[in-house]
Amino acid sequence: MQLMSDAELTLLLAQAVKDFWTIRQRQLAKQTSSGTKDQGARGAVTGGMQMNGFIEAMTQVILGSGIEKEAIFHQKALELPGFFRPSKKWDLLVVRNGQLLAVLESKSQVGPSFGNNFNNRTEEAIGSAVDLWTAYREGAFNKSVRPWLGYIFLLENCDKSNQAVKVDEPHFKAFPEFIGASYKKRYELFCRKLVRERHYDAATFLTSHKKAGLKSEYVEPAEDLAFVPFARSLNAHLLAAYGK
Repeated sequence: MQLMSDAELTLLLAQAVKDFWTIRQRQLAKQTSSGTKDQGARGAVTGGMQMNGFIEAMTQVILGSGIEKEAIFHQKALELPGFFRPSKKWDLLVVRNGQLLAVLESKSQVGPSFGNNFNNRTEEAIGSAVDLWTAYREGAFNKSVRPWLGYIFLLENCDKSNQAVKVDEPHFKAFPEFIGASYKKRYELFCRKLVRERHYDAATFLTSHKKAGLKSEYVEPAEDLAFVPFARSLNAHLLAAYGK
């Protein structure tokens, strides 16, 4: 077992950001050149795989905790039973000796449709967590170890994601932190609240401009949602559950 240093974790994150934009650019070019209807930003989204760099980074974090490679699932066998639905496919799982130790969800948002996608992302993340924890309560995974649940989110850093967004209040006042908040701020608040309300054990939130991202550049807007403490949270859980 050899935990990664903060510097090593930072390098992993930088590479994951670069991979995200590189894969996205490649998929968009492929969609456009093929002349299919699935073009533009949506073409890159439906191509998938953009978050693979983050999954690989977290795989390295898990291996550093002493978990053997055979217990890590990130390409297949990703389904877990749900309570409100038969199953859900997650992005990364750690299952050892019949025990579910860790679960990871990774998402991103690139313009231009920030409004609709923000609602979809929030509803999806909350619903998935509620489904998982209810299934856990009902004994779907194991009867002893509480799994670690983590959430990674990457937002495009652009003019639209940084602009203040109007909040409609036809009947009741919205919570004050949302008034005048940009989509970047909304996502920051969202990730923080996911953890504070204990839907997720840890979350990390970062932004990146598509051109700068190809050079591995990114921003972590909030210290409490930075990647290093996120990775350390998973390390601590696995070390406690694994017993080493």
